[in-house]
Parts: sequence; C-alpha cells; structure tokens
Amino acid sequence: MTQTPRTPLTHDRVEAVARAAHAGQTDKAGRPYAEHLGAVAEGVRSRGGDDEQIAAAWLHDAVEDGKVTERWLDEAPLTRRTKDIVLAVTKRPGEPPEAYAARILATPGALLVKEADLAHNADPARLAVLDGATRERLTEKYARMRALLGLA
Repeated sequence: MTQTPRTPLTHDRVEAVARAAHAGQTDKAGRPYAEHLGAVAEGVRSRGGDDEQIAAAWLHDAVEDGKVTERWLDEAPLTRRTKDIVLAVTKRPGEPPEAYAARILATPGALLVKEADLAHNADPARLAVLDGATRERLTEKYARMRALLGLA
C-alpha cells in the first residue's frame, strides 16, 4: 500500500479491500458475501455510526473468516479504534458467547457494529431462503446474542 499509517484508508479503499478479501465467498443463502458487508456498513451509518465504525463494519468478518490476518490488520493504515472494533467483533474458536459479548461491550464503538451485523443476519427476508432447521438455529443464536448485548 502506498499510504502511511498516519493517513488512514479512505472509505472507498476500505470497501475495496473488504470486497477483495471476500471475493468469491457467499453467505448461507448463496448471495455474494460483499452484500452482507455493505448492508452492515449501511446499518452502522444509518444508526449514526462514525467513519471508524463504518470502516470496521466493512472489515468485521475479515479476520474471523481468515480473509486477512491479525498482522495485516495491525499494520493496516487504519485508526487504532477501527482495529479495536474489528478485533472485538471477531469471534475466536471455542469462545463462549458470554466472553464474546463482554469483549464487544468493553470496546468503544463495537456494539453498534455488532448491532448492525445482527440486524442484517436476522433479517427475515434473508432467513426465509434457508431451510427450517437452519433458520430456527440462527434465529435463536442471534436472539441470544442480542440478549447478551442488552439489545433484546
């Protein structure tokens, strides 16, 4: 990258990095994964999120899905707050939901990103295309996380 850490990535560049990182990936409904990222970024924006939160929304699944490494994130020309939010919303293997929720709640700005993520994940139109068992499992999972985060 030609930018220095003192010059954070622009929104367009963050979006391009996220789209490239998730290129070819689809969601559970078979839709391009970038649609989810864009919906979460828009959800953050519409909820009054700031530029750092919107950038984190674009990258919220990149580390978790193995699309970028924590080292890349650490070295990326992003603000510390954006990086902290991305790491906060990154689920760790075997991590209990309570610990995950506590990390989100302890990280300034992360709750709004996770709220937008859960809202899109639980969108009835998205869930409607899944089989009944998957739809029920995910609905319960998202409701439990909303409760743990105090969003229920």
